[in-house]
Amino acid sequence: MLRLPRHVQDLIAAGVAGRARGYRGRFAPSPSGALHRGNLRTALLSWLEARLAGGEWLLRIDDLDTPRNRPGAEEAILADLRWLGLDWDGPVVRQSRRRGLYATVLTALRRAGDLYPCRCSRRLLADVSAPHGAWPVYPGFCRDSQRGWGWRDGRLPSWRLRLDAGSLTWPERTGPEGRLDAERQVGDVVLRRADGFLAYHLATAVDELSLGISDVLRGEDLWRSTAAQVAVMRHLGAEPPRYAHVPLWREPGTGRRLSKRDGAEGLAGYRQRGLDAPGVIGVLAASAALVPPGSRLSAAELVQNLSPGGLQRVLSGAGVVANAETAMESPQA
Repeated sequence: MLRLPRHVQDLIAAGVAGRARGYRGRFAPSPSGALHRGNLRTALLSWLEARLAGGEWLLRIDDLDTPRNRPGAEEAILADLRWLGLDWDGPVVRQSRRRGLYATVLTALRRAGDLYPCRCSRRLLADVSAPHGAWPVYPGFCRDSQRGWGWRDGRLPSWRLRLDAGSLTWPERTGPEGRLDAERQVGDVVLRRADGFLAYHLATAVDELSLGISDVLRGEDLWRSTAAQVAVMRHLGAEPPRYAHVPLWREPGTGRRLSKRDGAEGLAGYRQRGLDAPGVIGVLAASAALVPPGSRLSAAELVQNLSPGGLQRVLSGAGVVANAETAMESPQA
């Protein structure tokens, strides 16, 4: 039986209860590089939904994976959002300052017997999953073995969450139905990596609950990851927020998704072409079919020109990608 410390129980209970007070969304970039135009569009859509609902919009920096963090990236992210007029509510939330909370939850899950050590190498898992498609599902090699939690051959195990059989479901507003089979489509989830780093799914699930997030709007590339986070939330005795997974902005012609690693264009590129903030907002909004190509307006003006129902119709349809290429026809500032 899971036994969380009283202060953690109270924190999660207060967060979940807070959803009843109204909309609370969040934008959660990692400081691994500058925001590209796809990141900026997702931020705009998430911010718009929160403002149109009269709710709150939190900014969370997902900086737990320190080897991937880049010097100055967080400062650049905050500056870009401010320049575009995308204001957030309350102080910036940094996951690196919440490690104690995540570690406490992790310890409680281990003591409850919900975790087990896994010593499978990445190479082994890649070889096993390769014939079955691009999304690897852990086959459960270490699920019932007694391999210990300590060092072996100079290496610690990862810690996996044992999932119950059945479907993992969540309320999905724009993407495919929120449902995946735990055993066949998800697999037991890593919550602490072999290198000692706390895993993304653990921290994200704890944050959505403890921060009282009612709605998550993010890219469709994270749709499948939702099941793993829902699994953590269910082990903590809580229901997930509502989700909206929107289409990604892809490179014209190739269809490749934009990537920080590949240096996909962000605000620096727009500025070099002479666009000011209203020009960039126009480009981003036109790519989501919210305004005609060539529009110039501030983020605040965009809120005034939209209705919650109008935004939802665009998010639920194909409009988010319909004008992705023609949106680039925004005039010079």
